[in-house]
Amino acid sequence: MATSHFASLTQDYPWISPSTPLITSAPMRLISTVPLTLAVSRAGGIGFLGGGTDVSNLSSLLHEATQFLSSSPIPNVPEKILPIGVGVIVWGASLPSTISAIQNSKLKPAAVWLFAPENSTDLVTWSTEVRKASNNLTKIWIQVGTVQSAFEAARTCNPDVLVVQGSDAGGHGLVQSSSIISFLPEVYDVLKAQGYGHIPLVAAGGIVDGRGTAAAVILGASGISMGTRFLASTEAEISNGYQNAVLHASDGGVSTKRSTVYDRLRGTTGWPSTYDGRGILNDSFFDEQNGMNEAENRRLYEEAVKKGDLGWGKDGKGARMTTYAGTGVGLIREVRRAGEIVNEVAEEAQKFLSRS
Repeated sequence: MATSHFASLTQDYPWISPSTPLITSAPMRLISTVPLTLAVSRAGGIGFLGGGTDVSNLSSLLHEATQFLSSSPIPNVPEKILPIGVGVIVWGASLPSTISAIQNSKLKPAAVWLFAPENSTDLVTWSTEVRKASNNLTKIWIQVGTVQSAFEAARTCNPDVLVVQGSDAGGHGLVQSSSIISFLPEVYDVLKAQGYGHIPLVAAGGIVDGRGTAAAVILGASGISMGTRFLASTEAEISNGYQNAVLHASDGGVSTKRSTVYDRLRGTTGWPSTYDGRGILNDSFFDEQNGMNEAENRRLYEEAVKKGDLGWGKDGKGARMTTYAGTGVGLIREVRRAGEIVNEVAEEAQKFLSRS
């Protein structure tokens, strides 16, 4: 591991495991709530609340987490720090509401993860205001999907961490992007050459186990973030239908695809045109490919919503509901407690790294 990078992470987040790569849970909107995020942090990682584009309940979530910790604290957490992060989708989230939630929180979130700005100046504004609202207690994580955006974020925002997302990631990401195996080392090299090599990198996209984690560390990361793997955790706020669809998927490079169809059918508007979302392919996607008009496809989608868990199909048939997942989905075969996932991935990664 990059020793200096990992040393800075353990200094900023002293509850994390000191002997393994950093494991974090992605801020999945509506799914990453207080139980999941606290479980990840309690296991020596960092959990991120999924603020997304709607942060109207962020104050209550921060209060809920604070209350949980008052009766069951996590060791080695600095005073005034809430040992979880918050993820926000910059193009849609309210900056004033986010700042108010941070200012009014008794404990300040350990980090705010910024993603998908409409322009790079938004990242500067958010970084500045979050630091001011927390008296510099909240660290700034910025997710990037290109080498240029990584350099610009490093140059203009002085981020504490850059989350380097590759094309294998589930959910929303850049339409045009590269696999983490080539993207991550290029970012590492460019930042080092330009004088920003001190910034720790966290890899995201297609990583679901210790093997992928070890590979990411060898490529230049100090840790990783997983979303898809935590969909199959007991603490995830997820329907049985969605979770079962994740467990039954295989051959992730074939069974998932980046598309805008699920955004359009759900009426999720506002995403910049440079973004789409990777999900498990189902009838909604194939019907559009076969010529079904969008109005009819949307009608069928709305009917599927009314079916609850059956909207994700039965025995592999009739699925229409959105199932965002990355290409690593085929490696996930069971639901586990989030803390067990963190420990297993970290320990497996360390075993592989000790052999290298």
